[in-house]
Amino acid sequence: MSGNVKLDANLEIDPNNPALRKVKQEVNLENSLARMKNTVAILSGKGGVGKSTVAINLAVSFAKKGYKVGLIDADITGPSIPLMAGLYGKDAEIANQKIVPTEIHGVKIISMDLLLRANTPVIWRGPLKMAAIKQFLSDVAWDEDIDILFIDLPPGTSDEPLSISQMFENITGTVIVTTPQLVSVHDVKKSINFASAVKMPVIGLIENMSGLECPHCSKEINLFSRGGGRVAASELGINFLGEIPLDPQAVIDGDEGTPSALKDGKFKIAFESIVDKIRTVINIE
Repeated sequence: MSGNVKLDANLEIDPNNPALRKVKQEVNLENSLARMKNTVAILSGKGGVGKSTVAINLAVSFAKKGYKVGLIDADITGPSIPLMAGLYGKDAEIANQKIVPTEIHGVKIISMDLLLRANTPVIWRGPLKMAAIKQFLSDVAWDEDIDILFIDLPPGTSDEPLSISQMFENITGTVIVTTPQLVSVHDVKKSINFASAVKMPVIGLIENMSGLECPHCSKEINLFSRGGGRVAASELGINFLGEIPLDPQAVIDGDEGTPSALKDGKFKIAFESIVDKIRTVINIE
């Protein structure tokens, strides 16, 4: 289905007819996709680089600037966005047979953690995970246009990133997250090549955990080296969006469900700078 025709998501469908149910899901999917003015996937080549921390803080930073923001936690087996956003233990509401995105800090969030009981493992193979991501759009009541939708993807270049690349024909782009050390930068290059292969434009690269300010002497300690992300961006010819400091308070804030970008300090300043660069690259007013 394509074009500018507004499809009717209220069609009366026989619930016992799987073919017609699939048609209605495709109608709902097309209508949801049409509400997303900009879609940005957050990628990393490996785990442990703070990709979800970047995703939630980018989302709240855009929301603070007055944008209508959505965030899909597409890490089906390891969702962490609800915890970091302050929604741990919360359940998504259901209205008119649709899932209602849970809103907090000005961001509308959908995650498997909001649909299952806490600590329930998701033991699914690829096709089921791909179907769940599709339902995050088709079966969710995105009842207003979203200026920017962030999609927090699990590490690597497998099922979930492939699902997103196939679902969004005109995805705005991807933001790649790395830490400074060589082992992370090496894997990040694979993510960039993946994005190119599936025709998802790369908006730019963020270096996370870039320098720790000593709480005693205020000198900077480069626990994970420094500058690897900037060098990689230069070598690959992509935008370097900025460095995010390694801040112990950000760890506490994440565990307590308060994104650090909402608080004054170097963390907030770093994200404000990155937001401005992303806005320039994707040309969002």
